[in-house]
Amino acid sequence: MTKKTVTTIYWIGTVLTSMWFGASGFFELTKNQIVWDITQQLGYPPHFIYLLGVAKLSGVVVLLIPGKLLRLKEWVFAGIFFDILFAFGSKWSVLGLPATTDAIVAFIMVTVTYLMFRKVYPGLKGHFAVS
Repeated sequence: MTKKTVTTIYWIGTVLTSMWFGASGFFELTKNQIVWDITQQLGYPPHFIYLLGVAKLSGVVVLLIPGKLLRLKEWVFAGIFFDILFAFGSKWSVLGLPATTDAIVAFIMVTVTYLMFRKVYPGLKGHFAVS
């Protein structure tokens, strides 16, 4: 893949991820009835839903800043992966396997985006070294 292709895939994935998790965070903070009903049905308390919304919107801001906060972007990707994994597990155990489709799609999308992030910024290993 060319550098341009990798960068294009990365930014398309970043925008899609930001739209997905930005909308989710917004709905959590504005108490969207559908989102809140499902999240509470999964057993999560109201204060957790608000914290999740704040974390998602903060992460989206970090993801959309080009070429900066690279270490923090790594943490944002980790947080998104944890969110997806917990959503998958919660939905599977409470609602059944068919309810996990969105988590599976999100996992694939974010995985591809993260892999492209690592290709766009190949020097991250040295960048993160503590001297």
